[in-house]
Amino acid sequence: MSNFLLIFLSLLLGYLFGKYKIFPKESALILNKFVIYISLPAMVLLQVPKLTPSSDILLPIFIAWIVIGVSATAVFTIAKIFHYPKSITGALLLVAVLGNTSFLGIPIVQSYYGQDALGYVVVYDQFGSFLALATYGSVVVALYSKKSSLNAKDIIKKIILFPPFLSLIIALLLIGREFPSSIESTLQNLALTIIPLALVAVGLQLKFKLPKPYIKPFIIALSIKLILAPLVAFIVIKALQIDSFVAQVVILESAMGPMVTAAAIASAANLSPRLSSAVVGYGSIFTIATTAFWYVAISSFL
Repeated sequence: MSNFLLIFLSLLLGYLFGKYKIFPKESALILNKFVIYISLPAMVLLQVPKLTPSSDILLPIFIAWIVIGVSATAVFTIAKIFHYPKSITGALLLVAVLGNTSFLGIPIVQSYYGQDALGYVVVYDQFGSFLALATYGSVVVALYSKKSSLNAKDIIKKIILFPPFLSLIIALLLIGREFPSSIESTLQNLALTIIPLALVAVGLQLKFKLPKPYIKPFIIALSIKLILAPLVAFIVIKALQIDSFVAQVVILESAMGPMVTAAAIASAANLSPRLSSAVVGYGSIFTIATTAFWYVAISSFL
């Protein structure tokens, strides 16, 4: 219960600080950088080496890309049916497909499944969501934005030099090894900063106003991200007859709301910024309720 109170309070404080301009305008960017360069790498180095070397490590990656592929196909098909302009289609291909699997995923999954789940959350996030943002996201922006082009060299550089991803590669090489207690304690203290800092940063960026023409795409985006995505993960895992702890974590991770960074990229590329911001704003709040539903469903049927 205390974790959910922390999640709600952090989001609320971030939103209020942003709304009433208590924090400087660039605060969200600074907090995000702290999490990306310090907190998240510490979490990766702390949790991933504790994973047991097995095929379980591949499950989060496999499911992440299945979910992304099906979600993107659904968006593209619906956009064609309703004849959406490129700006709305591009926005939906980002915010309805890419999930906030770190900033929301870590605190929410930890609340339900504890510390043991975090290593798998990190693998899902880095080899799934982050890689998709860097590759798939770049392709979407290049195809749907008037002012962007695809540069494979920049994409590869972005992936290799991204601090949490670099930490993940190092951590995978350290699986089965233990850190000295002093190092583990330091990593633990740094990792603990993820939840409050990341969620305050999300709160600072929340925007809820939405013009009427965007209401239908808005509903479609949240339906795909919060209902279809975890449903796909659930169906695939049931079909494969996997009922492990890792499978439960992966389904809940796939149920996370829209990625804040995806909305920021959509806005920077002028892909329906108001729609993108509203999808992330409401989606971040709704995620608290929808993940509770999915947790009950997972516990009942898996």
